[in-house]
Amino acid sequence: MNGKVYIVGAGCGDPELITVKGKKILDKADVLIYAGSLVNPELVEDCPAPEKFDSWGMKLEDMTQKMVDSAKSGLCVVRLHSGDPSLYGAIIEQAALLEKAGIIVERVPGVSSMFGAAAALETQLTLRGVSESVIVTRPAGTTLEKDQIAEMSRLGQTMVIFLGTEHMEEVFEKVECPPETPAAVVYRATWPDEKVIKGTVSDVAKKAREAGIDKTALIIIGNVVDAVNSDFVNSHLYE
Repeated sequence: MNGKVYIVGAGCGDPELITVKGKKILDKADVLIYAGSLVNPELVEDCPAPEKFDSWGMKLEDMTQKMVDSAKSGLCVVRLHSGDPSLYGAIIEQAALLEKAGIIVERVPGVSSMFGAAAALETQLTLRGVSESVIVTRPAGTTLEKDQIAEMSRLGQTMVIFLGTEHMEEVFEKVECPPETPAAVVYRATWPDEKVIKGTVSDVAKKAREAGIDKTALIIIGNVVDAVNSDFVNSHLYE
């Protein structure tokens, strides 16, 4: 008997930022495997599934085998990721093992933290006359030998840097845009304890550290951070 597993994006913090489709699937789950402290506990508590597992510390093979066994037993299995699972969600590894076992995998998008951060900054990531592109990347570290932050920063477009809080100072040392370029560090976007630190390439890392930010934050670099004071051009929709 073939089964099915839903990989659902929980959104970036606020439990209401899961999609309507994602919530409907969560509400019918029999087995829930969720991404620990990254997913709002309200979603986990509201889920009626009699079996719930925090994936923190679980081995990939053990986690996927649990999903395979449950799905083949006819149970509704939900793998709940934070934000949108297509961004640094490590879902292909899971899907490959599930599909090899004959399990159908359905992906349900969620609201990424990069969009939650844009809302917190009261800006938009693309803005006519300021930035027409968004670069999404991460710095080198334990699991990435070399990054392209320096090269990409020369393009003068909005940069959204995930998984960079631990290496914040190194990130800003690498970027090759003017030191007065607006930059922000957004901690736990859309959560109740959200923090938004604004500054420039030259000083925002120091400000963020002074605010106690050392994990779970996004770095955004570009003139869209200070959109109101930038030389933006009205959209053609308003011309």
